[in-house]
Amino acid sequence: MKEATIIGSGLVGSLWAIYLAKAGYKVEIFERRPDMRLTKMSAGKSINLATSYRGWKALDEVGIGDEIRKIAIPMHGRTIHNLDSTLAYQPYGTEGQAIYSVSRGEINAKLMSIAEENLATKIHFNEECINVDYDKGIAYFKNTQTGELSEHQSEVVFATDGAFSAARYSAMQKLDRFSYSQNYIPDGYKEILLPANADGSYKLEKQTLHIWPRGRFMLIALPNFDGSFTCTLFMPFEGHEFCFNDLKTKADVTSFFKIVFPDFYNLMPNVADSWDLHPLSSLAIIRCFPWTHNKLALMGDAAHATVPFFGQGMNCGFEDCSVLFSLMQKHNEDWPAVFKAYEIARKPNGDAVQDLSLQNYLVMRDKVSDPAYQLQQKIERRISEIYPNHYFPLYSMVSFSDIEYKVALDKGNLQSEMINDVIMNNHITSDTPQEQIDTIIHHLFDQNPVF
Repeated sequence: MKEATIIGSGLVGSLWAIYLAKAGYKVEIFERRPDMRLTKMSAGKSINLATSYRGWKALDEVGIGDEIRKIAIPMHGRTIHNLDSTLAYQPYGTEGQAIYSVSRGEINAKLMSIAEENLATKIHFNEECINVDYDKGIAYFKNTQTGELSEHQSEVVFATDGAFSAARYSAMQKLDRFSYSQNYIPDGYKEILLPANADGSYKLEKQTLHIWPRGRFMLIALPNFDGSFTCTLFMPFEGHEFCFNDLKTKADVTSFFKIVFPDFYNLMPNVADSWDLHPLSSLAIIRCFPWTHNKLALMGDAAHATVPFFGQGMNCGFEDCSVLFSLMQKHNEDWPAVFKAYEIARKPNGDAVQDLSLQNYLVMRDKVSDPAYQLQQKIERRISEIYPNHYFPLYSMVSFSDIEYKVALDKGNLQSEMINDVIMNNHITSDTPQEQIDTIIHHLFDQNPVF
């Protein structure tokens, strides 16, 4: 029987095990942590994830999309919470399009359980990877409870063990001419769980992503099934009027929320009591190349860890599985050919999703409340409504299609420049009549039908 080793039972590792089992492989997964399914998971334990088209495509390919939809909540747009507590709603795409909020813990547990339904798949817990022999396909482990050393050999080894991948560090990073960079952004994040009302109802609108943009930083909230919201504050560590390092006491936290997020404070006046329930964490972008060497391949965050501001980290990792599986079929599981094609196809898109994530942070924390950006979005939505088969906004290309990330990034930036030119050249303002805007759009497409 064909055999494969996966290091890491996270989201990508568990899904990839399902793909490999479908292809007839015996799969052994080794996970450093204990079995997360044996402990109670908190909805606010880690940043909630937003599943979009690419993620659903990969899940549906192996027939498990509907199982995951049972634990996902649609979000049809973003609700902006302004400093004066007024609200503004911005739809994500056309009617019916949505991204889906899902608990990281819940979807991970579900994928692990689905993977184990195949008797040819086994997950070994408390097994820390300490080295990989990429020439022989041998992965070496140390049991975190007993200290016992072990090794496992297979035809191919996949490192899906996250941004700080032990497999990448112990093997790939020692290769000659292996390029690697690890760059932290100056902002960190802290999570807060906004509980449900006493009757279990939601304190905020359920089917939307909530954003409190404040220029240099922001707070977001994603819904959970129990009526709560997983909220995440992204903010500089230091060097700003408002920063994490200045919030040292409960009084500091209370004052901060009263001043900066007054409507959130009214929903959760005891926010300071929950401040220390989750750690302050950092955010990094990790780039590397090559992603494969002999019998070892990097997937997901181990290859292209990004920041979470476009909600594409998981989706990109799932797309790795989909692309790699299609290449397995195309090249008849000739792994050297598969691996070479995989890294050539995915590396530019891994870089692009990181650039998109950083770019969208500026949008979410600042531009969404900027009248100039709102006008640009208004024009773009109208173009998409009038010419739905010819124009796709950047957000739609990324979240509601499988257009390559690199293509979406380049085309989206070009479209943004062109729309700004249209606004400036035609002196469009928020008061310009819709009929006049439509005439301008039609004229634009008459001149350039491939806009």
